[in-house]
Amino acid sequence: QKYLCSNCNNILKKALQTLCGHRYCSACLSWIVRNNKNVICQKCKEEDPSTLSEGSLLAEERAFGDAAINKEISELKVHCATLGCSWSGIMKNFEEHQSLCEYALIPCHTGCGHMVMRKKLADHLENGCVNNVTMCQKCKRSLSSSEYQVNKRIRLNWYLIILFPFFFSFFQQNHSTPLINKDGCRFSEVGCSFRGSKEKIKEHEKTAVGAHMLLLLQHIKQLKASLCTAAKAANGSIPHSELNVNENKLHVFENIVSVLNKEVETSNLEITAFRRQSELDQNIIRGLELKIAELHRCLTQKDAGLSSLHKSLLFSEQASYDGVFLWKITDVGRKLQDSVTGRTVSLYSPAFYTAKYGYKVCLRVYLNGDGTGKGTHVSLFFVVMKGDYDALLPWPFRHKVTFMLLDQNNREHIIDAFRPDLTSASFQRPVNDMNVASGCPMFLPLSKLQSPKYAYVKEDTLFLKCIIE
Repeated sequence: QKYLCSNCNNILKKALQTLCGHRYCSACLSWIVRNNKNVICQKCKEEDPSTLSEGSLLAEERAFGDAAINKEISELKVHCATLGCSWSGIMKNFEEHQSLCEYALIPCHTGCGHMVMRKKLADHLENGCVNNVTMCQKCKRSLSSSEYQVNKRIRLNWYLIILFPFFFSFFQQNHSTPLINKDGCRFSEVGCSFRGSKEKIKEHEKTAVGAHMLLLLQHIKQLKASLCTAAKAANGSIPHSELNVNENKLHVFENIVSVLNKEVETSNLEITAFRRQSELDQNIIRGLELKIAELHRCLTQKDAGLSSLHKSLLFSEQASYDGVFLWKITDVGRKLQDSVTGRTVSLYSPAFYTAKYGYKVCLRVYLNGDGTGKGTHVSLFFVVMKGDYDALLPWPFRHKVTFMLLDQNNREHIIDAFRPDLTSASFQRPVNDMNVASGCPMFLPLSKLQSPKYAYVKEDTLFLKCIIE
């Protein structure tokens, strides 16, 4: 199950892991995010809807490449399911096999509608494909592939019979003059002007095969223009003795073509070697990409760990262990506006303690009010949190709680206090991270908070104090 995508339920391709711990194909996650806004992980919904959090929100920038699972998948042993194919190997080689599998059914590219085995496509095109039709440029007839090949061979035979007296006379003006020029390219006779040392000529002939073929083709076209005159002069018939001479000349031409074939073969070998090297380089690049993804994942985890440590240090610096806590709130104007618009309705204070091994608690303030005080008062609440020493403490929580909003001119502090309702769930031993908040929904009228007569807010800062007896 861990190798399957949370969306398509197929084997993962370029697996990405989200903050909630589920895995998606890279393409699947991209498609989901592109076509949906603020989409929640479907697996989180299925497993336990009550645990949905901000981490369940899907976003490409919040997911990281899962190099470990990608490596495991690439090493899975698989076999080809195509009937007749006996290939087996590992997953990372499977896609390459799929593109080459001789037993795979593929559609004929001519659009005839037939599905044929890859290895039988050539036979189908030559013998059975109704759409594989070629227009003969000579007789202007539409011919099937097999008919066209026969027709082409017949025409070629006649061309050779007529052509070679002229072609041979050009390339072999006398038996003592070879095609290879000592100071120039072997194809100087057909128009190549390259000259140089033997080493440079050898290198030139390796790299200029295509150009030499074009030069030969141009020369043949020039000779072909003379064929009409030759054909008329021959009146459709050639003496038997001349045919025998042409056979010898044909042998010479075959030698020339053989040289060209060897050059082409050498070039093909070099191209094949280059492609193999390119594949090796690509594999190295993919390996490096996986390593980079793994390092990125490690860095992300370390960043998260550092962030957690930073928060712990901040809490430690602000924590109190004697039941008296002073909370400094800055940017009061902006935070009050956020509370009015609903962007950030409430604020939690850092945790503090009634004693070194005592109750863990915090404050929660609604600057624009909550419940009966919403929109008219500042609401201030007391929250009992799950602590490390709860098993040793008496429950329910019984201590008197006093709230103070300090006048920064030391004239008129706002003070309110309450004793816990021992039957309320807010003061029982916590089961979750924190209990339901309890306190003063109408702690201070907003008009008084903002009045210039008082100094509850000064330099956009206020101070709340909590005393636990």
